[in-house]
Amino acid sequence: MDASQLDTIPLFSGLTLDQRQSVARMCEQLDVEAGEMLVKEGDFGFAAFAITSGTADVLREGAVVRTLGPGDVFGEIAVLSAGRRTATVIAASPMTLVTVLNRDMWRLEREHPDIATALRNTINERLAASSAPQS
Repeated sequence: MDASQLDTIPLFSGLTLDQRQSVARMCEQLDVEAGEMLVKEGDFGFAAFAITSGTADVLREGAVVRTLGPGDVFGEIAVLSAGRRTATVIAASPMTLVTVLNRDMWRLEREHPDIATALRNTINERLAASSAPQS
């Protein structure tokens, strides 16, 4: 994958070019059709995803709680914590995704701890912002 493709994803846009190039080597592009279940609530997480095109619905206990689009990331919580998926995500349209497997995230943490720290900080900031009370 080309590092420039990561520029459009806010999670990666704050990284330096060298850092994005390291991350890009661990990423794969995935194209999916509308209706495809991408992750299932309760399953173990083996990959994190960033959307480059298309939309997806996030469901908790079968109810849609939000819609994701280009630039959004999902699956990172289960991957980074080696835990279970907190929601189901289903493609609402044809989609193109950037995916990174948990083994590659762990390798990134070993080989480039600065990049892993930057990604974890960004993810933590996003999680804090999404759980903040809405006014």
